Amino acid sequence: YLGVMPAYSAADDALTTKLVTFYEHLKDSSVPSHQATVLLFDPSNGTLKAVLDGSVITAKRTAAVSAIATKLLMPPFAEVLCILGAGVQAYSHYEIFTELFTFKEVRIWNRTREKAEKFASSVSGPVQVCSSAREAVAGADVIVTVTMATAPILFGDWVKPGAHINAVGASRPDWRELDDELMRNSVLFVDSRDAARTESGDVILSGAEIFAELGEVLKGTKPALPEKTTVFKSLGMAVEDTVAAKFVYDAWSAGN
Repeated sequence: YLGVMPAYSAADDALTTKLVTFYEHLKDSSVPSHQATVLLFDPSNGTLKAVLDGSVITAKRTAAVSAIATKLLMPPFAEVLCILGAGVQAYSHYEIFTELFTFKEVRIWNRTREKAEKFASSVSGPVQVCSSAREAVAGADVIVTVTMATAPILFGDWVKPGAHINAVGASRPDWRELDDELMRNSVLFVDSRDAARTESGDVILSGAEIFAELGEVLKGTKPALPEKTTVFKSLGMAVEDTVAAKFVYDAWSAGN
């Protein structure tokens, strides 16, 4: 796939488009599944101001949004973090989650155990490599799914009541990471209702009802409900790339 994600933010005085290629590698590859470039324009005249590494921006802004959702939705006294998947997004989520939150235990599972072991040996803190997704999920307070799965790999009867799940993979209308039981018996938050209803197989195929957009919780028009089992379905929004690119450009400009 080749995706084009344009956005304009008046508040940030920023105009961008992200070009992202997405290739489903049938075998583990040294080439990332997602590669991206962000073009930053001057909104006043359309001049191209910068070409930025969109892969880094995508990894960091996606994890940042998951962290915001987790801050709002996770149960109090969360102690166990579980990450399913060991690709680029696993690293960016681990980085920000261990910076912002204090977990007593971090677990990881990946369909290829070698990648999970590589992850555990390369990050800054202790990580337990699990033999199965079920083992990794058992008793976890916060779960992050960042996989290339096309069928469910996380099941409702595994999940601790009151846990919070950030579902980041399965970005196609016929792909799944979460099963029907989990989708239907959790309070579902999304970044965009329109996107979730057209792009997310987890939402479309389960028929789960969307409770709120994350922005509504931030604005205070919908409650967070951290006492419930919650799912944040993340698909990503172009404006996130815009704000992140402008932040990087301004920091670079100040340094020059």
